Amino acid sequence: MENFIANHQSELFATFVTLLVLIILRYVINKMVRKIGKISDIVEARTLLITKYVSVLLTFLGVGALTFIWGVNFKDLGLLFSSIFAVIGVALFASWSILSNITAGVILFFSFPFKIGDRVKILDKDVESEEPYLIEDIKAFHVNLRKDNGELLVYPNNLMIQKAVTLVYHYNDTPDDSEIL
Repeated sequence: MENFIANHQSELFATFVTLLVLIILRYVINKMVRKIGKISDIVEARTLLITKYVSVLLTFLGVGALTFIWGVNFKDLGLLFSSIFAVIGVALFASWSILSNITAGVILFFSFPFKIGDRVKILDKDVESEEPYLIEDIKAFHVNLRKDNGELLVYPNNLMIQKAVTLVYHYNDTPDDSEIL
């Protein structure tokens, strides 16, 4: 054991520094996401979802950095990673809409002008109703919209970005100062 530590001091130090940096980055980014969520009055469940995405991304970066630090033979890893990425690529291509909805969910977290409790109209020829919908929940893949009669529309996140959506009533507005945009 002492021989291993003596022979790999620089790798062990670099591993320690990398892990420390990743832990600090995770803490800082999660704190920023929570602050953005609080300032933007975003539901805690959505904030937790984004922090999970950050953790997964930082884990992948950490594994990559540690692989580089420890000098793993890239010729052997090249075959392994190309096989893994081929399988993942086929799987993601087969389910591209899932990936686009997750990506749209992250975008909606940071730049969505509507919040839970708002009333919106979706200007889409496939949505037949002219009646505004109440935003009940915003999830990783879709937005739950409800009409006054109780009908629920589950609308994909990627379409919320692509289609025109009009804010009819913001939940913080009082009836006297609400505007139709």
